[in-house]
Amino acid sequence: MMKFIFMLIMMIPLSFLKEKNWLNQYLYFLMSSIILVNIKFNYLMGSISYMFMYDMLSYLMILLSFWICSLMILASSKIFKKNNHNNLFFMIMLFLLLALMLTFSVSNLFLFYLFFEMSLIPTLMLIIGWGYQPERIQAGKYLMFYTLFASLPMMMFMFYYEMLNYSLVFFMFFIKIDSFMLFFFMNFVFLVKMPMYFVHLWLPKAHVEAPVSGSMILAGVMLKLGGYGMFRVMKIFSVMINQVNYLLIVISLIGGVIVSLICLRQSDMKSLIAYSSVSHMGLVLAGIMTMNHWGLMGSLGMMLAHGLCSSGLFCLANICYERMSSRSLYLNKGLMNLMPSMSLWWFLLCSSNMAAPPSYNLLGEIMLINSLVSWNFYLMIFIMLMSFFSAVYSLYLYSYSQHGMLYSGLYSFFNGNNREYLLLMLHWLPLNLMILKSEIFFMWL
Repeated sequence: MMKFIFMLIMMIPLSFLKEKNWLNQYLYFLMSSIILVNIKFNYLMGSISYMFMYDMLSYLMILLSFWICSLMILASSKIFKKNNHNNLFFMIMLFLLLALMLTFSVSNLFLFYLFFEMSLIPTLMLIIGWGYQPERIQAGKYLMFYTLFASLPMMMFMFYYEMLNYSLVFFMFFIKIDSFMLFFFMNFVFLVKMPMYFVHLWLPKAHVEAPVSGSMILAGVMLKLGGYGMFRVMKIFSVMINQVNYLLIVISLIGGVIVSLICLRQSDMKSLIAYSSVSHMGLVLAGIMTMNHWGLMGSLGMMLAHGLCSSGLFCLANICYERMSSRSLYLNKGLMNLMPSMSLWWFLLCSSNMAAPPSYNLLGEIMLINSLVSWNFYLMIFIMLMSFFSAVYSLYLYSYSQHGMLYSGLYSFFNGNNREYLLLMLHWLPLNLMILKSEIFFMWL
């Protein structure tokens, strides 16, 4: 792990080089490639070295972080063209990536908490510094206070658990807790971060006000911190999980159906994609709460797939916004007449969003459906409704933006450039090629 950390630290001087955006871009992709070949095939029990660990769960999350951060630079060319504090942008990116990498690789719960909270600050700076509207200040406050309010109980639980267990290392959680209050204390911060229905209000606000890079990192990686944290700490609550899991599963699935209906009432493209994230992450939370292998592996697959798919959709919404200066579905119509080749990418990513084959979302959903239906057959009703409405709002987004009358007077007639097509391809290809390597989820069955 140290080689990756030093690699990031040594990149800090490169942030200050003028007109060297391309060099930063190449190095981010190089780092992603180096991590790609360092694959680990152990789940939840990998290489442990001092305070670091590196198993399959850490590996996939770190790889996703590096890949999304590489694509963030590719998507943010408008910032570089205007010379809008490029050096500061690269510095924030590096600190965010470092915080995320340390979050996913430390083996101590207190250090995990420290870096988990640290990753909030660069994200907040991205939203407030490069956001579009004045409402970004309010969105930043929502993001900050939701997370900080929920993280204080976790810190209290941590100190209490260390007093009982004498260790906060993930592999040494020997004392089991049988208390609903302590379960809530520990996991509330993860439920907010995922986010679970009822505590999801910060997410649409943060997404709508964030720049494209902020939306990409929020959807791609930050929402996965909650799922990753629950993967790590569920061992502590294994004796009492059956007392609380029905409550969280029912809230997640009913909330997912309600949020899917909310998506159909959105006129803002970014808001629609943000609400669809709440629906998908509700399914992930329900899968984790079943506490079986299908559920855990399905949740992990869904987290990876959602990270790439949702990030790609935010890129598409930004491409329209840069040409139109509006994200409204009432104004962004008839894009198929203007940019037919971009319409293909809209279709491919919208179809992936509704779990059409051969996308990785399909594999994740199949595993989660197996897990949830074996847990309780009546959950089939909610799963059926969520699957149906996810197809409905994905097609709604596609058809509203691509079909209809073209308001040509409002557009600058400018087709997509190579950078944009490359950006969308680098989202879609891993999302649809990963299904060829799906046996990694079944090797421990």
